[in-house]
Amino acid sequence: MPKTLPPLALALRFLREALGWRANELADAVGVSASLITDYEGGRKTLGRERLEEIVASMGVPGQSIDDALAFLEKVTAQSRSRLYPLQPTAASEELRRIERIVKAAASATEQVVRPLVVHLSLELRAALDRQEVKVTWERVRRKQPAERRKLIRRSSEYRSWALCEAACAESLKVAPDSADQAVEYAELAIEISRLAAVEDLFRQRLQGYAEAHLGNARRVHGNLREADAIFGRARFLWQAGALGDPGLLDEARMLSLEASLRIDQHRPAEALKLVDQALAVDRNGLAKHLLIKRGRALEQLGEYDGAIAALRQAVPLFDGLQEPRLLFSVRFNLLNNLCHLRRFEEAQALLPEVRTQAERLGQELDLVRTLWLEGWVAAGLGGRKEAVASLEQVSREFIRLQIPSDAALASLELAVLYLEEGRAAEVRALALALAWIFDAEGVHPGTLAALRLFCQAAKQETATVELARRLVDFLYRAQRDPELRFEG
Repeated sequence: MPKTLPPLALALRFLREALGWRANELADAVGVSASLITDYEGGRKTLGRERLEEIVASMGVPGQSIDDALAFLEKVTAQSRSRLYPLQPTAASEELRRIERIVKAAASATEQVVRPLVVHLSLELRAALDRQEVKVTWERVRRKQPAERRKLIRRSSEYRSWALCEAACAESLKVAPDSADQAVEYAELAIEISRLAAVEDLFRQRLQGYAEAHLGNARRVHGNLREADAIFGRARFLWQAGALGDPGLLDEARMLSLEASLRIDQHRPAEALKLVDQALAVDRNGLAKHLLIKRGRALEQLGEYDGAIAALRQAVPLFDGLQEPRLLFSVRFNLLNNLCHLRRFEEAQALLPEVRTQAERLGQELDLVRTLWLEGWVAAGLGGRKEAVASLEQVSREFIRLQIPSDAALASLELAVLYLEEGRAAEVRALALALAWIFDAEGVHPGTLAALRLFCQAAKQETATVELARRLVDFLYRAQRDPELRFEG
């Protein structure tokens, strides 16, 4: 539990959850906003003893229960610090009796609800201690070479823990942006731990499904979408097969979120949206901001730009610019991109300086090129033709130099529209020649190649028109959202 939170804040949250109250329900009973209750619990608003007594009275709990809760929480904190785990039977019994007394203090409490709450809180306590204990063990495993890690897992029961499997999954996610190979290695290690874990058979299936989902994600990052799809199918089967043995330790929202990423990469946005909504409904570990980004991406693929903008604007304040600069840049960039799709260029222009500043701070070449691309798009939309041409010429050159086929084709065709509006047929012909390499590139959308071939032929014959170029640009954007789209020349 967070050591920095004030004791009374912890006591409020403990009592509310122990008695089965949701924050909004308690807020209604007290006559305040739900955000005030969460601010009290998060330590963002000062909570005094007298005010806490008023709040818990609304739940039918006497003031003495606050002292009981504080004593219990202090004991848990002390045990966590001293790492006394597993709990001694006498200590565990005493704590369970204390929890039971707190729950029974509620006027509405009945014997039918007391025992499940006691078991749930005991499980949460043990899970927290498991995760704390495994940190040292995981560091020992992580420092080993891959082959040595497996030997450790097979040699000693110390390494056959559900929490160690969870830690390996978390490491796979952590390294995935920088090394897909390492992400695969850690996910495969998690699967091996799950198979050997000293848990009940049904929970083992649940754990294996969780680990398999992380392997599927690693394969997705690697670009192996077909293999990732098969792995997620296996992960879902195992996860569902172990549902009856699930003690609620693993993050279901994470499972759903990982599969949603795959569906987005597969250009299956409707399925991704369904998964995102399911994940948001069960999220308890702060994944909402990441899920909102995925919602925005899925809606963008569907061409529902207004919905995408709404989701991204909801996500922006949830990110810490100092701790998560990369993600905050991504959210704002995507927001700007969607505004441009809707031709809301004045709104987009207001966001540009902030996005440009963030791109320069991050210092990634592609971020800077893509930001310049949006600057050119906004300039064209607001009538700044000279600035738009200069930006798109540079963007086209950079994508050609970096050999990124789809972006090179799209940016160049947007530039061609501006050239054709000014009657610059020679520049259009030169642009077509500079794109010839794309026909030999791998993995290019067939419709993109067909559209580009038509443009190049027309450019060489000087029969290309503004209307043709615009139609081709529109097709290329739609092809990004639909890999099955076919070009009709």
